[in-house]
Amino acid sequence: MPIGVWLVGARGSVATTAVVGAAAVRAGAAPPTGCVIEAADFPRDFTPLGDLVFGGHDVVATPLRKRAELLAQAGVLPPVLATLLAADLDAAEAEIRHGYVPGEESQAQAARRLAGDIADFRERHGLSRVVVVDVSSTEPPAEVPYATLADLEEALASGRDALPASSLYAYAAFTAGCGYVAFTPSAGPTPPALDELARRGGLPYAGRDGKTGETLVKSALAPMFAGRALRVRSWSGLNLLGGGDGATLADPAARESKSASKARAVPAIVGEDVEGLTHIDYVADLGEWKTAWDHITFEGFLGVRMTMQFTWQGCDSALAAPLVLDLVRLVARAHEAGHSGVLPELGYFFKDPLGGAGHDLPTQYARLVAFAQALSEGRP
Repeated sequence: MPIGVWLVGARGSVATTAVVGAAAVRAGAAPPTGCVIEAADFPRDFTPLGDLVFGGHDVVATPLRKRAELLAQAGVLPPVLATLLAADLDAAEAEIRHGYVPGEESQAQAARRLAGDIADFRERHGLSRVVVVDVSSTEPPAEVPYATLADLEEALASGRDALPASSLYAYAAFTAGCGYVAFTPSAGPTPPALDELARRGGLPYAGRDGKTGETLVKSALAPMFAGRALRVRSWSGLNLLGGGDGATLADPAARESKSASKARAVPAIVGEDVEGLTHIDYVADLGEWKTAWDHITFEGFLGVRMTMQFTWQGCDSALAAPLVLDLVRLVARAHEAGHSGVLPELGYFFKDPLGGAGHDLPTQYARLVAFAQALSEGRP
């Protein structure tokens, strides 16, 4: 049966690229390049991309067809696809509903409305499952003081704004009986009260902060240094990016969430703190593109000092969208198999993986493959 994909930030670049990508593969207009679970290591029985149905929430008004045209102009999408797949874009656009805006309504009212939108989408299309994926703008770090679901729901019932927006969407998703993917570094499903709600409903979730560029390279290189017993002394990075993500991260509070997420991988892999910072700068002229430059100093036998540098240039939307399509199908299958709570087996996809998944990329990949095979064979 078809699976629903409910995107928070449904008119953004990542969401639009995911919609176009799934439709292009279904139409035979593009191969599933970048979709990890389409590789030879994985079972062949995951839901086909053509069986995904899209909808979502957003607070911006730019329709998907226009967003696709803008992405084509920026070189993210082949221009022919925006025209060829216009009907698919319009179908997804028709399923986008108004998102949460603080102050427009109480959070309790918003949660009921958001959950109702998702449930209606599932029923209208006769979907076996819906997976909600947060691909919206990064939030500043936020603490949620409610340790239990009862405390949280009491706060909501009293009319208080108890949750950051990303966590309110996660609350609505779990209330609607849906699995959830936190693709941003925002709080999302991390408060203990929301984990309690997910487990009570038998709902799986995964996150957080999709690993698409510089941190992907870090999590592949750092195990090399650790495995060869080379001491990493410093690792500094500079990220230059444009687009909506870059504009959001120009805000120091939002940038703090992303910087913290990016900084965890190397110390966790090499087993000690490493000098150096990761800087993020907004350069509007880069548009949808991103450049990262990293400088590494390390120490070899007899204390000999050496350096390594690399430059990464890419398009986050084109890197992120296939991962979103993978995660939806994996979380939906995990839901079907009876998993609930956080899925550390999906840590391969994230900069700041939840559930103690670690950061070593080869280890994460082996765990992902084993999990996918277990899901295919009906094993827990």
